[in-house]
Amino acid sequence: MLTLGEVLVDVWRQALAEGKGRVDLPDGTHLVTRTRNQGLRVVYFEYGEARIEGIEQNPLKRSVWAQRASQGERIMQFSAQGRYIGNVAEGRLTRYPAWRDLGLPE
Repeated sequence: MLTLGEVLVDVWRQALAEGKGRVDLPDGTHLVTRTRNQGLRVVYFEYGEARIEGIEQNPLKRSVWAQRASQGERIMQFSAQGRYIGNVAEGRLTRYPAWRDLGLPE
């Protein structure tokens, strides 16, 4: 079984790097949709008990990640239970404190 970190990188790769409309994961296939206003890619999936949302970083926001996205980096933010748990930027995973706070597996 893939670790949660490996799954997040795989979702990023399929949705952003490869531009697929569907993400294939061990638990099934998940549709990649787009937000209405900004057209950002979004995908929902489950890992164990956790329901995860991945959303493409909005380059118009005011953050370091948004600035990097506006410079062409492909970044996807991931959240669970309404909290951002990490992101994948150009294939590299960054975990946020909420990952540990929510008791998500390494």
